[in-house]
Amino acid sequence: MADPSTYRPAVGSIPESPGVYKFRDPNGRVIYVGKAKSLRQRLNSYFADVAGLHPRTRQMVTTASSVEWTVVGTEVEALQLEYNWIKEFDPRFNVRYRDDKSYPSLAVTLNEEYPRLQVMRGPKKKGVRYFGPYAHAWAIRETLDTLTRVFPARTCSTGVFKRAGQIGRPCLLGYIGKCAAPCVGRVSAEEHRRIVDDFCDFMAGRTESMIKRLEREMGEAAAAMEYERAARLRDDIGALKRAMEKQAVVLGDGTDADVVAFAQDDLEAAVQVFHVRGGRVRGQRGWIIDKVEEVTTGELVEQFLLQVYGGVDEQTGVGEAGEAVPREVLVPELPDDADVYVELLEELRGGRVSLRVPQRGDKRSLMETVERNAKEAFARHRVKRSSDLTARSLALSELQEALELPDAPLRIECIDISHVQGTNVVASMVVFEDGLAKKSDYRRFSVTEGTDDTAAMAEVVRRRFARHLKEEQDRRDEQGIAAEEGRPRRFAYPPNLLVVDGGAPQVAAAARSLEELGVVDVAVCGLAKRMEEVWLPGESDPVILPRTSEALYLLQRVRDEAHRFAITYHRQKRSTSMLVSLLDDVPGLGEARRKALMKQFGSLKRLRAATVEELMAVPGIGRRTAEAVQMAVAEPAPAPGGEQSAETTLAPQGPAEQGAPRPGSGDTAEVGRVAS
Repeated sequence: MADPSTYRPAVGSIPESPGVYKFRDPNGRVIYVGKAKSLRQRLNSYFADVAGLHPRTRQMVTTASSVEWTVVGTEVEALQLEYNWIKEFDPRFNVRYRDDKSYPSLAVTLNEEYPRLQVMRGPKKKGVRYFGPYAHAWAIRETLDTLTRVFPARTCSTGVFKRAGQIGRPCLLGYIGKCAAPCVGRVSAEEHRRIVDDFCDFMAGRTESMIKRLEREMGEAAAAMEYERAARLRDDIGALKRAMEKQAVVLGDGTDADVVAFAQDDLEAAVQVFHVRGGRVRGQRGWIIDKVEEVTTGELVEQFLLQVYGGVDEQTGVGEAGEAVPREVLVPELPDDADVYVELLEELRGGRVSLRVPQRGDKRSLMETVERNAKEAFARHRVKRSSDLTARSLALSELQEALELPDAPLRIECIDISHVQGTNVVASMVVFEDGLAKKSDYRRFSVTEGTDDTAAMAEVVRRRFARHLKEEQDRRDEQGIAAEEGRPRRFAYPPNLLVVDGGAPQVAAAARSLEELGVVDVAVCGLAKRMEEVWLPGESDPVILPRTSEALYLLQRVRDEAHRFAITYHRQKRSTSMLVSLLDDVPGLGEARRKALMKQFGSLKRLRAATVEELMAVPGIGRRTAEAVQMAVAEPAPAPGGEQSAETTLAPQGPAEQGAPRPGSGDTAEVGRVAS
């Protein structure tokens, strides 16, 4: 760990102006971003007595090796720059809003020509408008089932939508009136968009005007003796009112507000938000955040406003965290620079925003309800954390002691080889930071030289660290341009500990590759499956960790994750090779048509189940070719006692995209990135 005094800026060199600062580790990676009214006052606080700092702050300043800053003109500029840098660099020591649960939301894909209504979980996507989140997915489907009779918008998947257009018949929802059937041209794209816009208006709380409009149309239809239409409108009004009754009215004045509350200790905090639209609670959301510094509730409110509402999408009016800026934000405590944050929120919303602490009445009562929810969520999290966080820290400490490492292995990488009798040899590399998987840094390799475990291991380790050394040299040659722009390179950061799946031979092969490259600051060990022994380079006897050891449990999780990732890639590559060989000899089926088949059906099982007509729906496939494909992929009769292979996923063949080689491409230099 670094001594903060070794990189402390010279006295008087730090300006007193407002600005944003960055701490970097020895590899140039940004690990913390912060803002300050006075850069000098804030940065000097980090270089005081290390023992008196907050535990997470102390860990941050001893991990860092340099600090830099940018002066800005106003505090609003500092807020915007801080948000942009946190989004760009993803610093590990900054407050991170992690959902305490993956709640489902009702999503409207406004970025498509024919928007779709669907249940969606996970990260928010640009161009998609979200309502909720809801406690249960069935609650969304129940709402959709009620509202699609009034707003018959599309709810089907892309594949179903395309197939209906190809055969000229809508799905069942189109026949029963719960979809306007844009797939077969019953409504134009503009008409379907108007239906979706009406749906969004209703879900956003503009319900009274819509019901009044339908009641007016019902009266006009009845006056014109269009009784069937009037009856249908009457049923629509009833459906809307039933949907509204399911949402409790908490504020009688039609308030649009987000009510925010916190529960916290010295290291973490739980955040709960109730989204009130049109006086009704439309959704609830929760986060658990790590506290890097000793922060007040007002400072937590600052981070909430910046990260949850920051970066609002111009098309949907929704922020990066999926939340639109409401007219009113109710918080337990105002930040010191409340006027600055109000100015930022008004700029994001394009209208007036009120930021205040409720003192009495219904809004105060609702704030107390949100606070109770935050305390309950935090209590649940602390029960998990007591075993989770403590166990991870203990595991890293035990590994450091057992393997005699100079520091705790905060970054662990594990490599696993997968093949069948030397064919389709692949390797995986998984990454764990602070004892948790970091899937954005996972890599996979297509091995060409090594045909056994030790040779393949030596090749993969050599390629991984040769790329690291090259990128490190490029960074030095370019005066740190890549790091300054915040775009981390593929192999920029070396691990503290490299784990290989195997025993002494695999460890020796990995250590030999590191020695050839001159890499001396990376520890190596291997975990053998037979007795779960830990092997070190040059040692004749393994290290035996206790069966109840947290360190052994962590190594097993790392090894098993690498094995899972390697097996997945190997099956994908083997499946592609098998399918290509099946289709190679089909008359009239060239590379383009083969790719189209793979893209359309996705798996060998689905391709075998496809009818001739479904095959002919693929562009370029005629009846004769379709029949030939059916014969080529037909499942052979199983031999007595034979084993049937499991379904595997197809992947198109072709040139590898930059940074993500496709299975079978033969690319040995580039490595694919897996989505987290």
